[in-house]
Amino acid sequence: MSQQRSPEFAPHDAPLREDVRRLGTLVGNMLAEQVSPDFFDEVERIRTAAIARRHEGAPLTLLASLLTGQDTQRAEALARAFATYFQAVNIAERVHRIRRRRDYQRTEGAPQPESLLDVLTRLKEQGVGAAELLEWLARLRVEPVFTAHPTEAMRRSLLEKEQAIVRALIDNFDPSRTPQERKEDDDRIFMALSSGWQTAEASPIRPSVQDEHHHVGFYLANPIYRIVPALYESLADALQEVYGVAVALPRLLAFATWVGGDMDGNPNVGADTIAASLGTQRAHVLEHYAADIAGLARLLSQTEGRVAVDRGLAQRLADYRERFPEAAAQVRPRHADMPYRSFLTMVGARLQATHDDDHPEGYTSTQELIGDLQLIADSLFDHRGLHAGAYAVQRLIWRVRTFGFHMARLDVRQDSRVHDDALAALTGDADWVSLSPAARIERLHAYAGGERAFGASDDAGAQALKAVFATLHDARKRYGAEALGLYIISMARSAADVLAVLALARHGGLIADGGVPLDIAPLFETVDDLANAPATLRALFGDPVYRAHLDSRGGRQWVMLGYSDSGKDGGTLASRWGLQRAQVELLEVAGEAGVRLSFFHGRGGSASRGGARIAPALMSSPRGSVAGVLRVTEQGEVIHRKYGIRALALRNLEQTVGAVLRASLRPREVEQREALWRERMATLSSISRQTYRAFVERDGFIDYFRSATPIDVIERMTLGSRPSRRRSMRGVEDLRAIPWVFAWTQCRSIITGWYGLGTALERGAAEFGEAALIEMARDWPFFANMLDDVEMVLAKSDLAIAEVFSRLAGPLHEPFFGLIRDEFELTSRWLLRLKGSDELLRDTPKLAVSIRLRNPYIDPMSLLQVDLLQRWRASGSEDDALLRALVACVNGVSQGLQNTG
Repeated sequence: MSQQRSPEFAPHDAPLREDVRRLGTLVGNMLAEQVSPDFFDEVERIRTAAIARRHEGAPLTLLASLLTGQDTQRAEALARAFATYFQAVNIAERVHRIRRRRDYQRTEGAPQPESLLDVLTRLKEQGVGAAELLEWLARLRVEPVFTAHPTEAMRRSLLEKEQAIVRALIDNFDPSRTPQERKEDDDRIFMALSSGWQTAEASPIRPSVQDEHHHVGFYLANPIYRIVPALYESLADALQEVYGVAVALPRLLAFATWVGGDMDGNPNVGADTIAASLGTQRAHVLEHYAADIAGLARLLSQTEGRVAVDRGLAQRLADYRERFPEAAAQVRPRHADMPYRSFLTMVGARLQATHDDDHPEGYTSTQELIGDLQLIADSLFDHRGLHAGAYAVQRLIWRVRTFGFHMARLDVRQDSRVHDDALAALTGDADWVSLSPAARIERLHAYAGGERAFGASDDAGAQALKAVFATLHDARKRYGAEALGLYIISMARSAADVLAVLALARHGGLIADGGVPLDIAPLFETVDDLANAPATLRALFGDPVYRAHLDSRGGRQWVMLGYSDSGKDGGTLASRWGLQRAQVELLEVAGEAGVRLSFFHGRGGSASRGGARIAPALMSSPRGSVAGVLRVTEQGEVIHRKYGIRALALRNLEQTVGAVLRASLRPREVEQREALWRERMATLSSISRQTYRAFVERDGFIDYFRSATPIDVIERMTLGSRPSRRRSMRGVEDLRAIPWVFAWTQCRSIITGWYGLGTALERGAAEFGEAALIEMARDWPFFANMLDDVEMVLAKSDLAIAEVFSRLAGPLHEPFFGLIRDEFELTSRWLLRLKGSDELLRDTPKLAVSIRLRNPYIDPMSLLQVDLLQRWRASGSEDDALLRALVACVNGVSQGLQNTG
């Protein structure tokens, strides 16, 4: 392995270096106290050897010798120790992002890149006027969708300890803090580290769906709920500064979740979890509103005689005193002359009644609650209360407009084959699945259109689906239409799969005004399904039954694009091109049919599963594919990284809204050369896919995969409620995309992010010329963005460590690893040639420093994992102590590499 440079911090990153040093010292002191000084000395020896391997070219065997044959308990402690160092580096980097944001806000120079102020300034420079901008703001819709797909399972108690460390570091931003206060900050950090060390990273029990709901709820109900108003305030400030306009902003933001509704391959999800998730979310958001209203009552202490209130508010207060006499009696006599406080007490009482869906005095809609809050805001504005509480009321209004009475819309997802099995039972046709799509469509028309009804069936699958749709019908009545998101069809392959949902929904009683009140989104996942997607939509839009349904839904069709399975199916290049091409062609089909098409992007955390920085991703997408709408999945460690800290959650949402605005108002210019580039890309994609498929379909591949990666450990981890396989492990197609990517990331080869690209580029250069590829890399944002993502994956890979894992496969090592090594070298060489660079990540020094900072801690964990894996398998995979140590290694490597699944 070639030597790597030591991390080189830019001058403005000196505080980051200091935080890393400070946290590292505290972690070391904690390890010496919690385990022993000798243990800390051993950790330091291993870390020093890892640094020597990276920066001085010391042999890998020297580092490996320090990690081989460790006592199981000691091995687990070592893995946890290095994982704790990763946690420290991760926290330091997140806090530094907050510091850099504040630095920008303190200066009078250029705004922070990708901030709303920066985006609006650039749009104005590009000729966007205030009227055009406001028109687009009215159409804007940004909806992150939180899934339960896990690549981490950090306990909530550990998340809270991490936040305590963050707060202590942020407090240190204040240069006026005394030495005693700084010591107290260190004590707080040390306490959080020590108590975290004494806490298991995850429960040994696989989480239930309800556990997953609480995990996602931690982010929705804490950081996100708190910062949503700040997003609107930031946009309002930017509008005022750049355009000099002050307007009432429309709702731009909403949230959705899959937790409790994602039935695909998860037998633990169904009608009962759908009902439970919706009920729990409603209870949580009402509790948050109640707390905010109580806080406003304490704040708005204005008294009669000092200030007047609007007549409308006074009348509503008198009305509420009659309707809620018990609440009126609870107002203390000394507070009776405080109209706002008295009124908010009544609002709190009515909100409490809303907990009971059948209470006649409860709010029937969020508009009624917003109406009450607006009465207060208007009265404050009219009576010199702008700075005496009006802004606090407006913040709650923004929260209610965003979260409604449901917190997050609940999507429901199921595999098309489950629908087919139910239809086979309901129609009494055992050959239903083997019928052609055209034949199924013909038979489904009467059921989907409501002309015929299915009879009763004792089939368990049909009954379960009927219960799901009946629950959705009940939820729509109880919680309102806003509480329900999309119904997503996994493995959608034809128009028949979409009509099947219409027919089954009617069977379950999900009917309103004669139609099915449900937005149905086919999910196109594999490379072939993406290629066939335009034909599927063309058939749907031409179908009179479905077109009538679409018209009843406002003429908007949702399509979900699967980044995960397309990557697993065809490799990164074929997946990326298949997704890009599908969007172009689907937009053409929708345009011809006069249908508004919106895309739901099923992105994961890693580049192999579509993970990417939002601004480059949107700006490189096809023209017209954004059009003011972004709906995208958030999952695993990505949720924690983006939304775990309030300031970073706000920064992420600002970047997202800004990127949607830029991609909608001023998408990239029309490029005449793009038709030629697409032809070339089709060729490159085909070559890459053939190369990738030849590798994963090679005889013995499944055995190699199961030996050379820790997939067997990952399958035993209690990461989520869903099984890691769809069916029996016959081939790659039966393994879920997350454990597939996770396993290759753990063994440090990460082939899912690059395999096949090198061969495609070399053959493409031979056919088109190297200059043609360089031109595409320089001038085509789609191709350049894809190469940037691959470059990051290559930089995180380590073929020397991957080879150590590979040798676990015995005789399968040489034939398979030889292919991996050759393709890796080919991909790296061509990527650098196209970028005109001599070093990976030369143009992104911050990312390079971040990776170099982590490597000395990741490498020991990887080598320790290999040793433990060999011993665990030798025990018949039955030694629980070894498994616990292995899980600690897997979790640690995940924290170190990030973007793992």
